[in-house]
Amino acid sequence: MRGRAPLGTRILKDAHDWEAMTQDQVIAARDAANRKGSSRAARIITGLPDRRARIGESTVDLPGRRLVLRVHRPKNADRALPLIVSFHGGGFIAGTAAQNDWLNSHLAARCPAVVVSVEYRLAPQHPLPQPVEDGYDTLVRLVDDAVDWGVDPAAVAVMGESVGGMIAALIALRAREDGPPLGAQVLNYPSTDWTETMAGYPSISENADNPTLPLSRLRAGRKLSVPPALDPRSVSPLMYENLADLPPTLVVTAALDPLADHGHRYVERLREDGVDARLVRYPKATHSFLSTPGLVPAARPARQEILAFLRTHLHPARRR
Repeated sequence: MRGRAPLGTRILKDAHDWEAMTQDQVIAARDAANRKGSSRAARIITGLPDRRARIGESTVDLPGRRLVLRVHRPKNADRALPLIVSFHGGGFIAGTAAQNDWLNSHLAARCPAVVVSVEYRLAPQHPLPQPVEDGYDTLVRLVDDAVDWGVDPAAVAVMGESVGGMIAALIALRAREDGPPLGAQVLNYPSTDWTETMAGYPSISENADNPTLPLSRLRAGRKLSVPPALDPRSVSPLMYENLADLPPTLVVTAALDPLADHGHRYVERLREDGVDARLVRYPKATHSFLSTPGLVPAARPARQEILAFLRTHLHPARRR
């Protein structure tokens, strides 16, 4: 590793051999982890939500499926607010919207904004590109129904962590062509290459023994989420030939993360194509650190960085 991970993250060490699991075992392990991670007791690690935000659940009916949305709103909103559509991580085989309550509630209260986290469908039952379609279709529906949601359709951002960052990046690429227009994207330690070269970056080998993202889980996520008929380049933002005309972008990376180089290289490509892209790297942070603020101190300055970026691009008249 490039450095020692914060001591507390050792309790998060994932001992599962995900590659050796059957599909049923993966689903069972995911369900158990999501129950544990969504519990009140887990908030010692995942962080207490901001008390100035309300957290509720809603649903959205899309062709052939109904998705659950976790909605964060400031308690004292009296006008249409910017919309931030958020996507959790988990390698497409795990994760749940509740793991981002700490970050999303804080952004809702302090940006302020309406932050909607999408419970997109997961592999192995729902491989790619279904999770990306869930995200894009939800974004379009929210913007189309902006009045009902109390959001400003002219102030919209996407945000995600890990493969959720990959979903957000892919949505931004599609929105560039088909709309709706986006004011910003925030990609937190994103996976940007889901092809056979996914593990061929220096940060993968340098951080192979990190406690929060075992390579067996990364490889299992790719195996179960990429069907044989799908060209993995189509779901790998880094592999797109043209990244021009994307919205202002903030990429947050963790130096102790196997995926650190995925984010670094994506910023390089964005800048090469003329996109306003900012990279912030936290030297003592691990993968998923914004979901574990109770263990990784870097989560707080990273949250402030994200907040300032979103305020700038979603509230341009109130820059501060």
